Amino acid sequence: MARNVDRATGAFFLVFGLLLYFVIIPVHVEFIEGGWILPETIPNAVAIVLGICGALLMGKPTIQRVQSSTEFLNACLYFGLLAVGLFLMSHVGFVYAAPLIALVLMLLIGERRPLWIGMGVVVVPAVIWVMVVQVLDRPLP
Repeated sequence: MARNVDRATGAFFLVFGLLLYFVIIPVHVEFIEGGWILPETIPNAVAIVLGICGALLMGKPTIQRVQSSTEFLNACLYFGLLAVGLFLMSHVGFVYAAPLIALVLMLLIGERRPLWIGMGVVVVPAVIWVMVVQVLDRPLP
């Protein structure tokens, strides 16, 4: 039974990746001339990875185990935090909200090493900002 769930989940992500690549991204990502990277490059890469991972999950299902209620509540907490983060980004902007969200997430998962916290709070949001704003010439909230 559990392996069938993995196969169904894998099929979903395979179909979703294909829909993203062939239908959704071409319709909703505008073409812009100029620049050395096209706006659909990163979304297409994500769609390809989703499709490949879905196909791999269909081919090699995992061993299932029942999740504890604590794990479920932690997942709900992370989802709620991301929702709050999106709300913050729409009001104060990516530059201010992203480092704060990264810090809270890293502390919640138990990360305490200063170098890794610094990388997650400073470097990762900075790289995202450079890639989106400078390279793709797209605004962030």
